[in-house]
Amino acid sequence: MKKSTLLNSDIAHLVSTLGHTDEYTICDAGLPIPQHVARIDLALTHGVPGFLETVRVVLTESQIEGIILAEEFATVSPACHEALIQEIRNEETRSGKSISIQYLSHEEFKERTNDSHAVIRTGECTPYANVIFQAGVVF
Repeated sequence: MKKSTLLNSDIAHLVSTLGHTDEYTICDAGLPIPQHVARIDLALTHGVPGFLETVRVVLTESQIEGIILAEEFATVSPACHEALIQEIRNEETRSGKSISIQYLSHEEFKERTNDSHAVIRTGECTPYANVIFQAGVVF
């Protein structure tokens, strides 16, 4: 049995096949997912699993160098936005690497998900609780 925190085989496979700068998305329950992008659907019911808990677990396995957020996230859902930024700062401390943060309009964000290798859908119901991770390198 796998020893590390991440047990979901689809997410573990995704992380293990990413190259430098490849992108994937973790999203709330309502983000439209492009038909051609792989969907890893974790949603069970409203709020389960949550966006932030999913981010925390995925970060245990994935080295990232950047994130992309919708501009609206910070103004519409400031508490969740700030909690995500804190998770990213914690990851910078753990990894010893800087993580860039980029903001796009929500419409541009949705368009950008077309480039994701996969979209991990949570049960989160907080508006704009979505993030695109850009894969980094461990060396």
